[in-house]
Amino acid sequence: MDRSSRSGSRRLAPFVAVAAAAALALTGCSSAHGGKKAEEAAQNASAGKANTPRMTVALVTHQAPGDTFWDTVRKGAEAAAAKDNIKLVYSADPNAGAQANLVQNAIDQKVDGIAVTLAKPDAMKSVIGKAQQAGIPVVGLNSGLSDWKKLGLLEFFGQDESVAGEAFGNKLNTTGAKKIACVIQEQGNVGLTQRCDGVKKTFKGTTETLYVNGTDMPSVRSTITAKLKQDTSIDTVVALGAPFALTAVQSVGDAGSKAKVATFDLNKDLVKAVKNGSIEFAVDQQPYLQGYLAVDSLWLYKYNGNYSGGGVQPVLTGPAFVDKSNVDKVAEFAAKGTR
Repeated sequence: MDRSSRSGSRRLAPFVAVAAAAALALTGCSSAHGGKKAEEAAQNASAGKANTPRMTVALVTHQAPGDTFWDTVRKGAEAAAAKDNIKLVYSADPNAGAQANLVQNAIDQKVDGIAVTLAKPDAMKSVIGKAQQAGIPVVGLNSGLSDWKKLGLLEFFGQDESVAGEAFGNKLNTTGAKKIACVIQEQGNVGLTQRCDGVKKTFKGTTETLYVNGTDMPSVRSTITAKLKQDTSIDTVVALGAPFALTAVQSVGDAGSKAKVATFDLNKDLVKAVKNGSIEFAVDQQPYLQGYLAVDSLWLYKYNGNYSGGGVQPVLTGPAFVDKSNVDKVAEFAAKGTR
């Protein structure tokens, strides 16, 4: 089913709650007689909450156990779901075949929309086609910027990993780094590969790629430690996720190395590490925003026929650097688990 026929079949629904809340807020501000009761009424109103019929959205990611990055994505998705009167069904598996099965489960449950990551796009192609044949709109987030249009997704929300990697490499050039180890925690993940390739493209020093088993953190720690002991010329470890960066800091200590650590992605502990100097800097792709926009976009498509970027351009949520110069601004939100 093409996009025009799908959107043509959707009818607009009234946005009574939004209008009512806005009117109530206006009344509270302009009336000279409302007083405290009007103020309390305005505070108790569910401003901005949709009264459209309840819909179900499946969010299916390639989250690996223990990877806290996805907790932030999920919080954003849950916030949008609460606002839009959506039942959110979250599932995840780092194995591409298992992730495809989760998408098939969502199709079988006849959900109203699917938001999916495309860490391994080829493995998802067939099942995404089945969703489209069933008339279920599918949007992409986080991973798969190079493939979302090929697979016929409606929209995409995320970071251009190649651009982020290139920016990262340029940033390293200002730190005096000469030799780096770029640590990939999931072999075959296109987004992670693009990050390291981007770094290598712009970094003027030497880049080595180090593969680790991201589902086994003690193994990650020992593998990085062994590499730093074996090659003492490595002066910077580049991690591709906050938990792996924090583990790399431990590895540096274990190896007796003077290497610095820099990373992609944030969590509240990573922000603390930037503040105390154990992490040089991090790239923030705003995962909360990715989850929020992906879920909200499916509501907008169903009830107003909208699709961001006109279906031809992605909505970019990063990259942005977080270092000692701006970490205090981010820390407050990171403590809440939303950055």
